[in-house]
Amino acid sequence: MIRSEVRERVARVRFERLEKKNALTPQMYAQLGAALRAAEEDAAVRCVLLHGTADCFTAGNDVGDFLNLPRTAGATPAQALFDVLPWMAKPVVAAVGGPAIGIGSTMLLHCDLVYAAPNARFQLPFVPLGLVPEFGSSFLLPRLAGYQRAAELLLLGRPFTAQQAHEAGIVTEVVPQNELIEHSLKIASSLAALPPESVRLTKKLMKARHAPALGAAIEEETRAFGERLVSPEAKEALSAFLEKRKPDFSRF
Repeated sequence: MIRSEVRERVARVRFERLEKKNALTPQMYAQLGAALRAAEEDAAVRCVLLHGTADCFTAGNDVGDFLNLPRTAGATPAQALFDVLPWMAKPVVAAVGGPAIGIGSTMLLHCDLVYAAPNARFQLPFVPLGLVPEFGSSFLLPRLAGYQRAAELLLLGRPFTAQQAHEAGIVTEVVPQNELIEHSLKIASSLAALPPESVRLTKKLMKARHAPALGAAIEEETRAFGERLVSPEAKEALSAFLEKRKPDFSRF
């Protein structure tokens, strides 16, 4: 469900579960984390391209699968991704078409360049689901978008367009859908052709000062997210989602 291949110094890591809109399972998180770690450790790789198809990036967590997981305090199936993507020394380019929901949006905050097609649809639906933001998004998004725009996206949890994501600083450029993958691959190849140590050091210089705070934010969010998952509000919201009905929070 996660495919990885290396060609001409670019590791292409691709979501391949289109029948479920590339919704992520614990197995996929493990595969994704392993693919990214392998790319980071492979001397032949100088850049990573993360993508689905031009029609679908990822719909986020597989909710049905997610609800049935045993819960451990502070643990999340996404930990395999949390432990790798934010700390990669090599540049990561993302190509986004179609849905990029939940972690499909928050993982983009850790990529260096993000290209989106006009059909891309982003959403950070944590609060409407009775949850809290994850993957450092409560730390990173206000710094990218400004507090009020970040508050709108995180508190209301409404879908937003590729253009709105660009204006918020999540997306580098909006490109035609039929050029999305080719354009993103061309950018990744351009990065792979640059002096590798200069690229890595420049990325390090940009990120190093915020790394401790980001790590603390991810840890704090993960703990709060786990607590919220077993809350009555989240149970009602997630059940309503699966039953395709409007949640009722009037009794809380």
